[in-house]
Amino acid sequence: MLTFMGFATIAVVLVLLLSNRVGAVVALIGVPVAAAFLLGFGPSEIAGFVGEGINGVAATTAMFVFAILYFGVMRDAGLFDPIVRRVLRFAGDNPVTIAVATVLLAMTAQLDGAGATTFLITVPAMLPLYDALGMRRLVLAALTGLGAGIMNLVPWGGPTARAATATGIPANDLWAPLVPAQLIGMVTCVAIAYYLGVRERNRLRAVPEGSRVADPVGGGHAGSEPPPREETEQGPRDESEQPELLRPRLYWVNAALTVATVGVLISGLLTPELAFMLALVLALALNYPGMKEQTARIDAHARGAVLMASTLLAAGVFLGVMEESGMIEAMAGSMTGAMPSFLGPGLPLLIGVLAVPMSLLFGPDAYYFAVMPVLTAVGESFGVAPVEVAQASITGQETVGFPVSPMTGAFYLLVGLTGVPIGSHIRFLLPWAWLVSLVVFGSAAAMGAVPLWVS
Repeated sequence: MLTFMGFATIAVVLVLLLSNRVGAVVALIGVPVAAAFLLGFGPSEIAGFVGEGINGVAATTAMFVFAILYFGVMRDAGLFDPIVRRVLRFAGDNPVTIAVATVLLAMTAQLDGAGATTFLITVPAMLPLYDALGMRRLVLAALTGLGAGIMNLVPWGGPTARAATATGIPANDLWAPLVPAQLIGMVTCVAIAYYLGVRERNRLRAVPEGSRVADPVGGGHAGSEPPPREETEQGPRDESEQPELLRPRLYWVNAALTVATVGVLISGLLTPELAFMLALVLALALNYPGMKEQTARIDAHARGAVLMASTLLAAGVFLGVMEESGMIEAMAGSMTGAMPSFLGPGLPLLIGVLAVPMSLLFGPDAYYFAVMPVLTAVGESFGVAPVEVAQASITGQETVGFPVSPMTGAFYLLVGLTGVPIGSHIRFLLPWAWLVSLVVFGSAAAMGAVPLWVS
């Protein structure tokens, strides 16, 4: 009965999340609690399950909330503005430098872990250059997605935070061993940008200069007429564009504080949640002294923080009920018996290779909170540690893979801002995103961070 109810619970959660019928909070709390009641557990027992689950995600939730607030304050103060301006100056009018600048700008903007913010900064900044030269907007969408995706591995990014929540392993412990592989992935993204830039330059050389106009759909010819620009292409006005919020005199102080915070995360000197708490305190005290200003800055970024915190706490409820009730253990036992013994030890390899394609099927909540716990339990029966399943997952699943995932809202923002068809975007970006993911996974395996096969 536990096995059947476990699979039924996950199936219902997946259907609700994939169909967008209800919010993640409703699915992750309502379905497992209802399942526990059907299994005959009483209110006090279920309350205990929920308490255990929430205790397991409290640290991750705190880290994510304070990371969002910290990077929001840094953006308000103008920390990223000079970088954006320098990237745009570097781009010039050469398709190759424009392509490289696009991926570099997206990487920088993604430092706050928010894909929507990255797209709202990068696309409006680079789109005029692409249109002026007749470069394909499809390339703009792809390079913006690659830059955002490779940086989404950071511990305050959604997938790593979710993986940490699902496994109970600190997000920093998942990310730190993957940093060298992530750096190699970043270099790979720049190399892809250079290649696509050269290809665009060669394509444009074959077109008479007078007939070069924007290629809006990315799949047509350089002589096609661009559609009228919509207001949404400009995106909403960012808080950092308000002059009264900028703190140019404190730029290097803010930069040093951010570098120090990331350094503390990598070193493990402090827990991630405490590191971001202290960083936020210093950022607010230095940039916006006074209760009124500090409250306003927190209010400005509270919506994103609350949304993610509520999702993580709801995931804690889901995981607590599934694990403490015995459903996960029962499901893992049945799957272990059904899986060929020779495949079990290679579970990290299977996950790492298929991580990006799985992003087309499962959104971050569905995969990390419904699918990965079962994979983790199955892996443990073959000697595969939960940390290895989680790290193999975050090398591509909704990290590098989120810009091609129709299961995320940011995906639709990216294709909407660039004006490219969804199908064309996925067909164009999927091979490149998959390549970057395989490079990251392969690098991590070569360095011993993630095993290909557990002996």
